[in-house]
Amino acid sequence: MTALADSPPATDTLVIAGKPYRSRLLTGTGKFKDLDETRRATEAAGAEIVTVAVRRTNIGQDRDAPNLLDVLPPDRYTILPNTAGCYSADEAVRTCRLARELLDGHTLVKLEVLGDQKTLFPDVVQTLAAAETLVRDGFQVMVYTSDDPVLARRLEEIGCVAVMPLAAPIGSGLGVQNRWNLLEIVDNAKVPVIVDAGVGTASDASIAMELGCDGVLMNTAIAGAKDPVLMAHAMKLAVEAGRAAFRAGRIPRKRHASASSPVEGMI
Repeated sequence: MTALADSPPATDTLVIAGKPYRSRLLTGTGKFKDLDETRRATEAAGAEIVTVAVRRTNIGQDRDAPNLLDVLPPDRYTILPNTAGCYSADEAVRTCRLARELLDGHTLVKLEVLGDQKTLFPDVVQTLAAAETLVRDGFQVMVYTSDDPVLARRLEEIGCVAVMPLAAPIGSGLGVQNRWNLLEIVDNAKVPVIVDAGVGTASDASIAMELGCDGVLMNTAIAGAKDPVLMAHAMKLAVEAGRAAFRAGRIPRKRHASASSPVEGMI
């Protein structure tokens, strides 16, 4: 019988760029009412990797303003600078280079290059161009992308350390809209697949994990909740439950009933 515990087994780790993580829930740091709420929600989520929008969040650019790193210190969390708000490969590359300077040579980044202000869908052409440049420049690139299996494979071939397909548009809360594409990406990827964007509630996170995704990244679903700290805790449990269900192996779907207690051999 498999041993049970209150947290994921030590052997079931998420490995990104060679570093193991116990938590498979990655969280954003934007949209909270203040830095204290950001800290409390991050702790409730059990997140070990936190994303930071370099163009919107102070991580040292302004010495006179509150610094996110004071409440989420890099010696406790893996800071994942992202290129949110960038609409060209050049913008994204410059932003990553700025983050590397601010974080003393830190090279793990989340690349996102947007193509449309209404949907915030990625510009896949600019994303590919930026990924190629950043990988050549020594960055370890986790990349936000559409749920296109061919594109995901191409980004992996370029050298990205994780692919991050959307489940639905950023901030929409619609949940997983195309599970078949996600399954195709998961089945073929040799790097972690992290669902990024579209999660609205705990069941959405569980579904992504039950499909075999390696993790989930979210911000709005937590920060936009009526009680962000409680929702962060719910998301932690949902990701753990979904991962456990995936590892356990669900029963096959059948059209007809199957009795819990078999009738064969009854007296």
